[in-house]
Amino acid sequence: MRKQQKAILYLEDGLFFKGKNLGALGETSGEVCFNTGMTGYQEILTDPSYAKQMIVMCSPHIGNYGTNSSDIESSNVYATGLIIKSESLSPSNWRSSESLDKFLKSNKVVGIQDIDTRALTVHIRNNGSMKGIISTKDFDIHSLAKKIKKVPSMEGLDLAKEVSRKEKTVLSNVKNPKYRIAAIDYGMKSNIYEILLDNNSEVVIFPASVSAQEVLDYNPDGVFLSNGPGDPAAVSYGIETVKQLLGVKPIFGICLGHQILALALEAQTFKMKFGHRGINQPVKNLNTNKIEITSQNHGFAVSEDSLAANITITHTHLNDNTVAGIACEEMQAYSVQYHPEASPGPHDSRYVFDNFFKMMDSNA
Repeated sequence: MRKQQKAILYLEDGLFFKGKNLGALGETSGEVCFNTGMTGYQEILTDPSYAKQMIVMCSPHIGNYGTNSSDIESSNVYATGLIIKSESLSPSNWRSSESLDKFLKSNKVVGIQDIDTRALTVHIRNNGSMKGIISTKDFDIHSLAKKIKKVPSMEGLDLAKEVSRKEKTVLSNVKNPKYRIAAIDYGMKSNIYEILLDNNSEVVIFPASVSAQEVLDYNPDGVFLSNGPGDPAAVSYGIETVKQLLGVKPIFGICLGHQILALALEAQTFKMKFGHRGINQPVKNLNTNKIEITSQNHGFAVSEDSLAANITITHTHLNDNTVAGIACEEMQAYSVQYHPEASPGPHDSRYVFDNFFKMMDSNA
């Protein structure tokens, strides 16, 4: 059994938990939020949407199947910390190449374990997501209280530029693609463009700061707005670009892209109390009346009251009735708040990609 050191999790409201270290030693900070998934910890850690966030895994036993080089959503770990109840010391899976602890160490991620994560989750549910610090070197509460005041709040924070690729990238698996898709990268997960590529497409991924003219110069059949972290209202450049593309090209957005589309359509967004994060989020498709179990990760949502008359709500989240999907037919634009690529998660909602290709077909 490996030797463990003391660690502490300090929250901005003064509550703290003492436990043992997980992963790298040192100190880290971010918004503390919980994920209700029992699996998918490697995809979560490498999802750019989790930038500046420390993730509490609700399932008590994490790391059972280890980590590998395939279950990653980007080239970096973007979550700033991991908080769990108990680490599996003997991961067992034929695809596993190293343990969760070693994966965290190699990516310099500071975590904490051996704390009551269910009590922590209940605290966040009651009081909302809040800033936190994990430390293996500073256990002085007064010192941590001073440090946490310097941690930026997620509200008003533009993180899309930080996680977006800096240069245009062209991807294709075929010589003569049927579709040309312009994907705007606000923190795009790899499994998303893999699905687009599997549908006979050329995908050109543009940085978050791309102008509408740069997109139009490529002359795509459709525009995809990706997921990403931070406050959507702070991505003013992205909102302006989408405004100029509305009605010109078919548009499909997910997660942050969904929120940016709504803001471009003159709607508003708001910071949720604790957000939706997990692979078991129930959503109702209002067109089919079917219930879908979806993968979600967001702390902001679109305000229903702010939607214009020409915008239709297509999906709602059944836990709190928040907007989970919208469509604006006259502008050939639609979006969903969840992750239909389902990595990790169920495949109930993969059909929303099919709708994008049908929209491009009708537009052609």
